[in-house]
Amino acid sequence: MSAHNESILREPLITGENITYSKITNDVLVPVENKPNKAWWIGFGIAVAFALTWVVTISYTFWVGLGTWGLNKTVGWAWDITGFVWWVGIGHAGTLISAVLLLFRQNWRNSINRSAEAMTIFAVICAATYIFAHMGRPWLAYWVFPLPNQFGSLWVNFNSPLVWDVFAISTYFSVSLVFWYTGLLPDIATIRDRATGARRRIYSILSFGWAGSVKNWQRFEAVSLILAGVSTPLVLSVHTIVSFDFATSLEPGWHTTIFPPYFVAGAIFSGFAMVQTLLLIARKVMKWENYITMFHIESMNKVIIVTGSIVGVAYLTELFIAWYSGVEYEQYAFLNRISGPYWWAYWSMMTCNVISPQLFWFKKIRTSIWASWVLSIVVNIGMWFERFVIIVTSLHRDFIPSSWVMFYPTVVDVLLFVGSIGVFFTLFLLFLRVLPGIAMAEVKLILKSSSDQAKQKLIREGKVDPEQAEFYKNSLEKYDSVSKTEYANI
Repeated sequence: MSAHNESILREPLITGENITYSKITNDVLVPVENKPNKAWWIGFGIAVAFALTWVVTISYTFWVGLGTWGLNKTVGWAWDITGFVWWVGIGHAGTLISAVLLLFRQNWRNSINRSAEAMTIFAVICAATYIFAHMGRPWLAYWVFPLPNQFGSLWVNFNSPLVWDVFAISTYFSVSLVFWYTGLLPDIATIRDRATGARRRIYSILSFGWAGSVKNWQRFEAVSLILAGVSTPLVLSVHTIVSFDFATSLEPGWHTTIFPPYFVAGAIFSGFAMVQTLLLIARKVMKWENYITMFHIESMNKVIIVTGSIVGVAYLTELFIAWYSGVEYEQYAFLNRISGPYWWAYWSMMTCNVISPQLFWFKKIRTSIWASWVLSIVVNIGMWFERFVIIVTSLHRDFIPSSWVMFYPTVVDVLLFVGSIGVFFTLFLLFLRVLPGIAMAEVKLILKSSSDQAKQKLIREGKVDPEQAEFYKNSLEKYDSVSKTEYANI
């Protein structure tokens, strides 16, 4: 399966000299089998500090009530729903990388899918915290499910997209969790075989008796394909249903049919940006430059260009339809976004989401580590502003001018959001500490076909046309993980 000779025109997915199966295992398991380095402790300490802020803030909210937030009688949704939609969107890239790229046999997913899947799960957990927080009485959270009860047949409203949200997101979380854990089994078994004492017993339980037999691998690949097939529709359906929270209303600025594809593209856009934010740091701190190469970074930046352009077209389409509809309320809703009191949020959104991704058209920026990392953060800032603009600017000036009011976030609003970021990074750093952040088994599959050393072997053996060899050599110029000596010897 992996022994075929891949075209020399394809850029390598693994770089470095003397890369063996054993070296891949050793490199990936460094943070799992050894004491964490100083950079990990600094990051973990900061993340835990913010996570504790979230614990204090959410406890204060439950104790005092939702009056601690900046909500009012006109703006009943604000930072809470903004944060919820933002986190659900971030969770989309993991499923796309894992499921869709697997079905399309895109091998460049092998190095990044594990961390992207973990990011999905942690992002959905952070989104769920906003649902419970907004309930006011979280001990009654089970009321959102259609359970038999003694309150005179009190049932949820199945016509409400908020109920659809519960089923869509819980399904998405469940399937993503199973998909992620299934992919982990071979790697957990590898850790088990190398561990001793209590760690060996723990990883033995977690590996579910994986023996690495032919039958194990056959079932593993079959289940992976089945889960990928189940997960792929979820990439489209989950954020489509989230968009229905707004699109099914009659509120100007929300009542539009473009929301489902617009929200899905935006979710993939922000999700890939967050993958970049996390993995660019992880590859440096964990010394994974040979496995998360410039090709992976550039490929993700290309996805960001495409989805960012789709989002930009959606913004322009909204403006055109508002004008073309002839509905004065709809026209005013968008005029208010552009030039009203929240104009700064709208233009921040446009700058971050439409203009900044276009910088990736330039190869020098697209292949720059620092530029990619900074722009990935800019994109996610812009996507947060997008949700804020959609929600707050549509609500604060409704049909009745006497009810117009401004929304001002409180300290609790801000700390709750910042704290949720701390929870996310705490979970992600703990994941890197106890489980492999790169899918070792899947990276090993492409070692003999897609690695730099495999391609150089073909060149040395004279199995490659000289022009193609020169083309391959030139493609390595952008790689920060290919040494100049190694490059000159090709």
